[in-house]
Amino acid sequence: MCGIVGYIGNSQAAPILLDGLSKLEYRGYDSAGIAVYDGKEIKMVKAMGRLKVLEELTHGGATLSGTVGIGHTRWATHGQPSDINSHPHFNTSGTIAVVHNGIIENYLALKDKLLSKGYVFKSETDTEVVAHLIDYYYRGNPLEAITKVMHRVEGSYALGILFSEHPDQIFAVRKDSPLIVGKSEDGCFIASDVPAVLKYTRDVYFINNQEVVRLRADHMHFYSVDEEEIQKESVRIDWDADAAEKGGYEHFMLKEMYEQPKTIRDTFSPRVKDGEIVIEELGMTDEDIRSITKMHIVACGSAYHAGVVGKYVMEGMARIPVEVDLASEFRYRNPILDKGSMVVVISQSGETADTLAALRQAQKEGCKVLGIVNVVGSSIAREADNVMYTWAGPEIAVATTKAYSAQLIALYLLSMKFAQVRGKINQDQYSEMLRDLEKLPEQIELLLANKGRIQRFANRYVGAKDIFFIGRGIDYAISLEASLKLKEISYIHSEAYAAGELKHGTISLIEEGTLVAAVLTQEDLYKKTTSNMVEVKSRGAFLLAVTNEGHTDIEETADYVIYIPQTNPYFVTSLAVIPLQLFAYYVSVGKGCDVDKPRNLAKSVTVE
Repeated sequence: MCGIVGYIGNSQAAPILLDGLSKLEYRGYDSAGIAVYDGKEIKMVKAMGRLKVLEELTHGGATLSGTVGIGHTRWATHGQPSDINSHPHFNTSGTIAVVHNGIIENYLALKDKLLSKGYVFKSETDTEVVAHLIDYYYRGNPLEAITKVMHRVEGSYALGILFSEHPDQIFAVRKDSPLIVGKSEDGCFIASDVPAVLKYTRDVYFINNQEVVRLRADHMHFYSVDEEEIQKESVRIDWDADAAEKGGYEHFMLKEMYEQPKTIRDTFSPRVKDGEIVIEELGMTDEDIRSITKMHIVACGSAYHAGVVGKYVMEGMARIPVEVDLASEFRYRNPILDKGSMVVVISQSGETADTLAALRQAQKEGCKVLGIVNVVGSSIAREADNVMYTWAGPEIAVATTKAYSAQLIALYLLSMKFAQVRGKINQDQYSEMLRDLEKLPEQIELLLANKGRIQRFANRYVGAKDIFFIGRGIDYAISLEASLKLKEISYIHSEAYAAGELKHGTISLIEEGTLVAAVLTQEDLYKKTTSNMVEVKSRGAFLLAVTNEGHTDIEETADYVIYIPQTNPYFVTSLAVIPLQLFAYYVSVGKGCDVDKPRNLAKSVTVE
């Protein structure tokens, strides 16, 4: 949930560190700091608030000279945001500097031990414990001290470590928190995520759990927790470097919404060959697919909402029973996983801690796990039995849009493939579905072109206190995602309800002028949802309807209508969510919120 960068090479480190942190600020923006060895000692500057505060304090890094350093942008876990709690953290003598992403679960016991040894703590963080613990074990050999610490600490961590006695080296360590290293002609880098280094190199190494890397200006060495040297292969990152930049858009979120047509094409096209869906990475024979008796989809946040859509689509098309679980609950409800169960885990980053833990639990129970992820080489991508990449490219805004859309496409393709193999759809249905999928990018472009009308409507609800989204079936799944988008970036209280549940208590919350957004895309449920709209309208609600073209009769009930193009009922989420994303975006902009970096949130949730 925090961003780490490090650089050692021939150039001034501070500007590179600040540049890298700017690409990682979506991971945490409570505070930031950098530490640079200036030839005599480690100099450190830290500041609470956004990265621009640190940039101003250091004049863009000009006040810190030196060619080796580490940096950090923080999302607070232990200790409130403050200059003191900001990273990096020093040992007592200021000769060891540490940046950390993750949570040290046994830090209180370790802190008590260190206090008894005379160590003094300045911050409330668990990270300062690591700095002092390294100091406690350090006897001139950094690698030895670091591996001893790894044997003692419990929890998740990615660490960047700088020793003033070894200024020609940076050390990086990883356990359950993402960390990569890269090498260019100018030096070597560490980072929490690929966008931080894309400007400098496309060849990166993914550090596995319980591994340490020693970086020098021109080479790097990898070690196990037992200090045995290991060999690793680099991975070529093909993302367009411009994809991590705003490219003239006011916000990353708006840019990424406009990238959704391309994202869908990139996820769809490589898997359709000569009119057939070919998912080579699935690693399953037709017999394997026919033998599935149950599927579990496990995810968090928007990925969970994609999974809810996936349940309706997979059950409807392929007739496979599907359970959808929040990853944070999956392990703790003691799920029944039998021989015929298949587990699908979904994560944009591929590093989501709860989802990764669910993956490991499923494998422990003997289940095959398919990971649907966006980041090549991520933990889920490496640990899942098979991985289906979504090819959305880097997504910087905290509130996902294009990655969610790519996840939907992956689930559509998976459902169609399973339905065909299991004989649940015929060739004509299959071919028509493929044609509808191919049309989605163009249809989304048409919806995005209508942004002005949606912006004008959104401006009316900048001051709203409560907004409700309702729908039935797949429309309920759409409502879940629409509600989350609104609340996470605009801070307006928003809820999604299955439309039929309104009269079982929720309708008591409707007051005069309350906005209720109803999604009506499923023909067999259209009249039912219309009846629910009438119920809330009679209580004073203002009604927004999102429905298919041709349903002009809804204008008799709704106060405002957004029409979406016709498509297969299973694929309608990909279209209906677009105007609702735009609505959330423009409400947030109208309120003056930080759209890309909403308060208290971080992009990649790498702690439980």
